[in-house]
Amino acid sequence: MGSHNNEYVDIREAINDALPKSAAISAVEYEGPEIAIYSKAPKILLDDGDMIKSLARKMRKRIVVRSAPEVRITHEDAEKAVRELVPADAEITSIDFDDSRGEVIIEAQKPGLVIGRSGTTLREITRHTFWRPTVMRTPPIESKLIKQIRYIIQSEAASRNKSFREIGRRIHRRSLVDNGWIRLTAMGGFREVGRQCMLLQTSESSILIECGVNVGTPTRAFPRLDMPEFNIDKLDAVVITHAHLDHCGMVPF
Repeated sequence: MGSHNNEYVDIREAINDALPKSAAISAVEYEGPEIAIYSKAPKILLDDGDMIKSLARKMRKRIVVRSAPEVRITHEDAEKAVRELVPADAEITSIDFDDSRGEVIIEAQKPGLVIGRSGTTLREITRHTFWRPTVMRTPPIESKLIKQIRYIIQSEAASRNKSFREIGRRIHRRSLVDNGWIRLTAMGGFREVGRQCMLLQTSESSILIECGVNVGTPTRAFPRLDMPEFNIDKLDAVVITHAHLDHCGMVPF
């Protein structure tokens, strides 16, 4: 735990030293692979994008700027501003807010018009509202399943962010072992089509790459999750390359 805290303190001090005091940094948080900088004066950082790019290169970290909660405008005013800034041709279907991450989620028929050329509209939304926009395409065919998935993502935002921060601590901490090792175990999908699954283990982590099903062979439909090398309680992540059943069909189970 001490090494985690030391690493966090080092990152926070490096950010505070590199950025002007006028940026009024209120917090620095881990968010998965990213480091989030919360500012009470985000316009200073947004107007000088090279400042953050330079800091990210120097630290070799992915950095995202978010507004401190106290400077964000209300949901009602933010929604009004979004609808004024985004062309009507974009056909916005819904606007939701993630208070824990300071994001406004914009769902539209034509997301490209919400983004604008080279992201100009997104930057304008951030400057006017201090909410960070996330754009999603409205499904071409109404889907209850997609609605439920998006509802769960938004309603569980606080617990999801807590998980992101826990994962972030592990990603950004210093290596615990200098002389590490790596092992790849085939659990399905080798010399066959379907149930693609690989277990990648190192001296510090355990990751499942793909976890699919073979829909054409009921007796060999699932990956070999009964292998002694696999322990779901020690799994750090599941990586899926694309949404075909032979690569992701087993993940929900």
